[in-house]
Amino acid sequence: MKILIIQQKMIGDVLTSSILFEALRLKYPKGQLDYLINEHTVAVVENNPNIDNFLLFTKEAELSKAKLLKLARSVGNRKYDIVVDVYSKLSSNLISLFSGAKTRISYHKYYTSLFYHYNIKREKNNNGKAGLAIVNRMQLLGPLGIETTFIKPKIYLTEEEISTSKHFLENHQIDFSKSLYMISVLGSGGKKTYPFSYMAEVIDTLVKETSGQILFNYIPKQETEAKTIFDLCKPETQKNIYFHVFGKSLREFLAITYHCDALIGNEGGAINMAKALNIKTFAIYSPWIDKATWNLFENDNNVSVHLKDFKPELYTKPEKKFKNEAAELYKKFKPQLFTNKLKAFLK
Repeated sequence: MKILIIQQKMIGDVLTSSILFEALRLKYPKGQLDYLINEHTVAVVENNPNIDNFLLFTKEAELSKAKLLKLARSVGNRKYDIVVDVYSKLSSNLISLFSGAKTRISYHKYYTSLFYHYNIKREKNNNGKAGLAIVNRMQLLGPLGIETTFIKPKIYLTEEEISTSKHFLENHQIDFSKSLYMISVLGSGGKKTYPFSYMAEVIDTLVKETSGQILFNYIPKQETEAKTIFDLCKPETQKNIYFHVFGKSLREFLAITYHCDALIGNEGGAINMAKALNIKTFAIYSPWIDKATWNLFENDNNVSVHLKDFKPELYTKPEKKFKNEAAELYKKFKPQLFTNKLKAFLK
């Protein structure tokens, strides 16, 4: 049995969809399970024992119809029995069709019956704690006789990565007898980034409550923005921030985060990765993001806050409809609204 899962897009999506491989491996222990993903997301699923091969959706394929067609034909040459398309956009529709697989599964859209044998309607309400992102992905395996279950995404670090990152932190004067926190100071874009001055207040509260050591999650090109948040923190807080201690690659970030007591900050890929490492998380949602979809496995160790939790009267339409109003809504999402919840989490 040869099975291909397609999940283009961002790191968080790729990590979350990796749960399908654990379920498929139980059903098909000797099957070939392959994953088609964007090339920049491989690090988050590297070393996953349930994935046999990676097929990469390159920038060239994204920009060139000819390259996309070449990729689709190469998938067809692999003779997959089953294709599960989690991405379900035009490029993956084409790849699925060219695969020639006898069983093709994706989400329901008005036109998807042209490409897939099974078109699964997404759940819109979730009464459990797994999050709709988990629930809807697991539904895609229903046609294969795999019952819906709640599998947590997992990240697989090597012992060498864990050891190397610990030495790196020790060499930068991190004291493992004290608490250590990773801060997701920046979101994936301006509309998913908590206002800088508000984030500084959150970090001030964190240090005041715990006297903990603080690391910032950012990449070199974001240093100016991260430094702005650092400068907005109180002087006594700045003393606890190890600003220049960060991972220069995604795997390095993951290995460093493994040693932290919690990851706190903007909801997004970093939060999902921390959960997959079994690190406690406190997520601050953008006002236009649907919390019901991405509050994966919410419990005392994984806490999240959303403006809608505190000011539901503002939401006269679905969250996504407020995307262009994110800046104005963020102004209303003051840290004081959730300070007590943050303190309870820290305790």
